[in-house]
Amino acid sequence: MAKIGVDVGGTFTDLILESEKISGSSGGVLVHKVPSTPEDQSIGVIQGIVEICDMAGVALGDIEQIVHGTTIATNAVIEYDGAEVGMLTTRGFRDILLLARGKRPHNFSMQFDVPWQSKPLVKRRNRIPISERILPPDGRVEVALDEGEVREAAELLGKRNVDAVIICFIYSFLNNAHEQRAKQIVKEILPDTYVSCSSEVADVIREYERFSTAAMNAFVGPRTSFYLGNLQKALRDKGVGAEIRVMQSNGGVTTIEGGSERPVTILMSGPAGGVTGGKWAGDLSGVENLITVDIGGTSADISVVPRGEVRIMNPRDTNIGGYPILAPMIDLATIGAGGGSIAYVDEGGAFRVGPRSAGANPGPACYGKGGTEPTVTDAQVVLGRLDAEQFLGGGVAIDPALSAKAIEDNLCGKLNMGVEQAALGIIRVINSNMALEIRANSVAKGIDPRDYSLVAFGGAGPLHGVALAETVAAREALVPPAPGINAATGLLATDMQYEFTRSALISISEADQSELDALNGQLDELVAQAGEALAADGVAPEERKFTRIAECRYQGQGFELRAEFPEGVVGGDNKQVLIDNFHESHRRDYGHAFDDQNIEIITLRVIAAAAADKLIWPKLPAGQGDNPADAVMYARPTTFDSGETLETPRYDRAKLLAGQTVTGPAIVIQHDSTTLIPPGHVAEVSEYGNLRVRATA
Repeated sequence: MAKIGVDVGGTFTDLILESEKISGSSGGVLVHKVPSTPEDQSIGVIQGIVEICDMAGVALGDIEQIVHGTTIATNAVIEYDGAEVGMLTTRGFRDILLLARGKRPHNFSMQFDVPWQSKPLVKRRNRIPISERILPPDGRVEVALDEGEVREAAELLGKRNVDAVIICFIYSFLNNAHEQRAKQIVKEILPDTYVSCSSEVADVIREYERFSTAAMNAFVGPRTSFYLGNLQKALRDKGVGAEIRVMQSNGGVTTIEGGSERPVTILMSGPAGGVTGGKWAGDLSGVENLITVDIGGTSADISVVPRGEVRIMNPRDTNIGGYPILAPMIDLATIGAGGGSIAYVDEGGAFRVGPRSAGANPGPACYGKGGTEPTVTDAQVVLGRLDAEQFLGGGVAIDPALSAKAIEDNLCGKLNMGVEQAALGIIRVINSNMALEIRANSVAKGIDPRDYSLVAFGGAGPLHGVALAETVAAREALVPPAPGINAATGLLATDMQYEFTRSALISISEADQSELDALNGQLDELVAQAGEALAADGVAPEERKFTRIAECRYQGQGFELRAEFPEGVVGGDNKQVLIDNFHESHRRDYGHAFDDQNIEIITLRVIAAAAADKLIWPKLPAGQGDNPADAVMYARPTTFDSGETLETPRYDRAKLLAGQTVTGPAIVIQHDSTTLIPPGHVAEVSEYGNLRVRATA
């Protein structure tokens, strides 16, 4: 079986191919990188697939599965370049998307901006009120749907050439009949328009968040569905008949159809693959407590994985570009810090790095593609940490003179320092920015980095990993065997996964048997829905796994945390398991729990998963000794963060064996990345090829 993981980054598109046809020391695994093509991501994806198959001697027709991590939906939000969306909503509630919750994001600022007002996902003129009304608590129809108004609204939106239409009615999570009927009418009148209902996208309580999620789904929907459909067609035209999966924000994968219908679930597709890959790398060395740091060309993605469990973000925190989104996402933070991040002196004279990036085009100055501003990559080149003839295995030509010129022209005069000093400044500033974000996602949340290994990956990650681990006091830096394509690796280390939700307001602490019976009935219905989704994907019954989750809160709290249900039917004898699970979840997130308080269930969630065959990484042959001479390529002067310049040997990572150690100063070179081992540190090679870097004293 041949499988490919392909992850699109801001600068490079990363690929990994696993096939039994690959022989030799690679053990059935081959990795590759090609430049990303921002104008059409599918061009770089297809180029990479064709090239890696050619390198491996695998025919395109022999590929059985492709798993794709994409930023197509994310970019549409960041660039505010989505669809023109029309909205049908309950009369009197036209402005929910504008008013939001009335919360001030910055209490003491008079100039703050809120994107839902300055950059609305649906323009007010395209939000059309419809006469209908459903009431709680049972979803009874108070005012029947005026189908004539729906038709008039659809015809008006058609004249305005909208690309997508959403239908968002009040209390549709209790009764979605009006939304479904309105959707049928809109589809009759606008058959080629992207149409979705709020109850299909986020069938849960909270009108504003549900409407915002539906609006986001439509805003990115046409562009995403076109991209995924076009990619599938292009691959089929190349003779690739493989099933194509797409990484979701929650760490699972879905089908092309699933990603097209609910693109809101793949908004964090690329970063999620990185976290999954980081956990996979930790598993290779039996390390459970991890801080994953994925540093690419344009950004750095940071996540904490305690006890080997990838965390899902609290619903109150799930947002993209400032817009709240009720879709499960891996708990991670993204900052504008990557190899392409541009260094500059701002109007106030402050030395800054990022978030603006040179991206893939023109890229860092050293690429010679027209870039004239200094980047983090240029600083690494000037400091002697990236060798021109070894960059991406010699596949990309870089010119150190251009890096030095960019730094000198843009920074040296303003900072009154030399080129090397300015380059060191760039590295120190970017490392400081990332260290602050790591602390915000660990120490500020009650997590002690001293108990964690920092997994550094991405094309630029291993150059910064040891410095970051030292700065935040992590116990070690761990560099995966193929760090530059680790996010793509994560794509082949995850399961197919769907999530189905339903609002259910129940005080579980006080629930009687009739309420528990109703609860079990709702859970059974969600499991049946989930089973149908897996069956449609050809997953056999014995391969299906269902996890039942309650999103709970203490009575009076504003937001919920997840707690897992016990196995089997929920009754008076085992509901305490759910209650205890919630207390533990609250204690883990906030450091305390109120064991005597009543607990409310707000949302039921069923996670349907189908286990996939995980990527098998080959073990390395055993070796011994420090600084193995046969792995040394050459030595060159290299400047470290301390400002000290030392003659530093380069090691070929492909020649390092399990059990060997490399003592700094040293640089370990491989095709997809470069690892910096400063003086006073030693890297140990694990049996699966991880580098575990610790201080020697």
